[in-house]
Amino acid sequence: MSKILVIAEHLGGKLNSSTARAVSAAIAVKGEAIDVLVLADKVDAIAAEASKIDGVSRVLTIARAENAHPLAAVLAPQIARAAAGYSHVFAPSTTFGKDLAPRVAALLGVAQVSDVMSVEAAHTFKRPIYAGNAIVTVEADAAHPVVATIRSASWPAAGTGANSAAIEALNIDAALPSHTRFVELQQGSSDRPDLQSASKVVSGGRGVGSKENFDIIYKFADRIGAAVGASRAAVDAGYVPSDLQVGQTGKIIAPELYMAIGISGAIQHLTGIKDAGTIVAINKDGEAPIFEIADFGLVGDLFKLIPELEQALG
Repeated sequence: MSKILVIAEHLGGKLNSSTARAVSAAIAVKGEAIDVLVLADKVDAIAAEASKIDGVSRVLTIARAENAHPLAAVLAPQIARAAAGYSHVFAPSTTFGKDLAPRVAALLGVAQVSDVMSVEAAHTFKRPIYAGNAIVTVEADAAHPVVATIRSASWPAAGTGANSAAIEALNIDAALPSHTRFVELQQGSSDRPDLQSASKVVSGGRGVGSKENFDIIYKFADRIGAAVGASRAAVDAGYVPSDLQVGQTGKIIAPELYMAIGISGAIQHLTGIKDAGTIVAINKDGEAPIFEIADFGLVGDLFKLIPELEQALG
């Protein structure tokens, strides 16, 4: 029977929702047990949160000062040791998971399966290729552990609250590298919802025109309680920082509502939003590709339409 180890993603002492999405994928494997592994310097609050995720059998913790910051080079040797006896090791397909999973796979001597969007069988998965234009079925060798990243936009978060999994501390004897060290974390502070987990996202593109004009996107997003995103064209033009980029080379998201404002809809951008619930497009070009996938479309000047929308909201 399959035993799945899910690596918890967390920041600032709080569990990321991507962990519960990875647990959903683990549930689909229909294995014997699902354990969540928490690596941190202070694990108690994170472990308690993870223990409430439905479907989790146990929460395993490794508390070390070296785990204060999620450095892949430091975490991977510990995870490889903790993975002994498990048939699967799952991590979210986020910046964290994409950095970590390849190292774990290399240490275990297996090939990684990336961006799992569905589980067909215990060792058979579907994942996107060619910027999401095609879906490939991948079969992993059942004789070896499966190390996979889970495409969080393709999976709902497992429920929380009804479960109360046991929490166990692990004592892992793993040599940690000395050539990698944490220097600092630079991140923008914002009261807006997190882009990857928000239920509503308002994104702006090249059509917004300038960094100063992008304020109309920020203000409208704040009005409806949405996160802010952007196309690569807007990022490359310097309108917004790169951490807001949505698309193949940015963040893959699946909000309930996605508003694309001044975005033409290049295939690389559409790859990042194809799992969104409702897509609304505003663009002055009625032939823009974004309208081909939009549920609702408004053709016109965004600087006239957005104020009208705000007025309609009351």
